[in-house]
Amino acid sequence: MNILAFGPNGSGKGTQGAIVKEKYGMDHIESGAIFREHIKGGTELGKKAKEYIERGDLVPDEITIPMVLETLAKSKDKGWLLDGFPRSLAQAEALDKALNESGMALDYVLEIVLDRQIAKERIMGRRLCANDNNHPNHIAFEAIKPVEKDGKLVCRVCGGELSARADDQDEDAIGKRHGIYYDDKTGTMAAVNYFKNNSNAKVISVDGSKGIKEISEEIISQLP
Repeated sequence: MNILAFGPNGSGKGTQGAIVKEKYGMDHIESGAIFREHIKGGTELGKKAKEYIERGDLVPDEITIPMVLETLAKSKDKGWLLDGFPRSLAQAEALDKALNESGMALDYVLEIVLDRQIAKERIMGRRLCANDNNHPNHIAFEAIKPVEKDGKLVCRVCGGELSARADDQDEDAIGKRHGIYYDDKTGTMAAVNYFKNNSNAKVISVDGSKGIKEISEEIISQLP
């Protein structure tokens, strides 16, 4: 089973991806991890990507797509959930073509739908666990609020140290990220709509404003 997962920053996409991974024993593949794997491994694609990243430039699709495909191919027996890619209409078209040419089927498109303002508030209140970024901690939501220990807040799941990403507190940075995601002309929403309209994959759209448990139950109820 192969899944493409979409959702704006703050929607809990990473958390839901981790839940699906655990239940189905599939690989949860995050786009950032693909770059890190290739760069650390010293692959030819990784070396090329590193040059762009070190200059502060976006890695072009002709490098990114082969990296993504190579990583997905390694997970073909277990199945995969791809998270964080594609981020644009052009990338969606290129990925769709590449998947077809390689004979890899896309079974599901998972979309977590969330209002932009709510997504922003969630980002600014979330805290990252030093042991596992997918441990949900948020200062504004009682169900996933960090716990206090020795006068400071720690991860509610494992007691690990918590931190806030600097760009999670930067409203301009959040606006740029969401500007790309919510763009339905050439951005990520355009990619979502491309797969909805041009793929045989089943589309699962869930309301991201619900609780983590409610969302995961709704997702899993629509998976085999």
